Amino acid sequence: MAEFSCHDGAVTTSWRDFEAAQPALAKTARTRFAAFRHHILATVRADGSPRTSGIETNFRFGELWLGSMPDARKSRDLRRDPRFALAANPGPGQDLAGGDIRVSGRARWINDEEVLASFATEVGPPTPFDLFRVELTEVVRTSVDEPAGEIVLESWRPGYRGVRVQRRGNGPVRETWAEE
Repeated sequence: MAEFSCHDGAVTTSWRDFEAAQPALAKTARTRFAAFRHHILATVRADGSPRTSGIETNFRFGELWLGSMPDARKSRDLRRDPRFALAANPGPGQDLAGGDIRVSGRARWINDEEVLASFATEVGPPTPFDLFRVELTEVVRTSVDEPAGEIVLESWRPGYRGVRVQRRGNGPVRETWAEE
């Protein structure tokens, strides 16, 4: 698995490597993102406070991509500080079918003309556009196991096995390791 170390010490990895390490969780996450067009992105403002914005995601070439209009605030935030958190649209109603999916990591601004051209040919976004490749630091899924009456949290980070935490109400936490 290709891992990258950031200047702040965080270890990141590509979507492709996450899929190889945790195929079931990756498939669930990708399905949740594909279910709806718009999601919520959190970035870091220049003053260090959080900013949330709507965003569309795209899975191409084994990677998770974020796109933006040039000079949009979220794009400026990511170019200045690539840290982000992304929540998949939970959909209508209250059932959270498929669970609540969140990913976080670093969004790497792409200025390689060949990559931009390939993406534009494949996706057809409005031009011009800013493009960011996601490097993951964490993937989390929260769901409810209705028959067991438990909240289930699945979490994965580069360099670690996935962890599954189950909890019924305010009862004790049961922690197990997810399969690699």
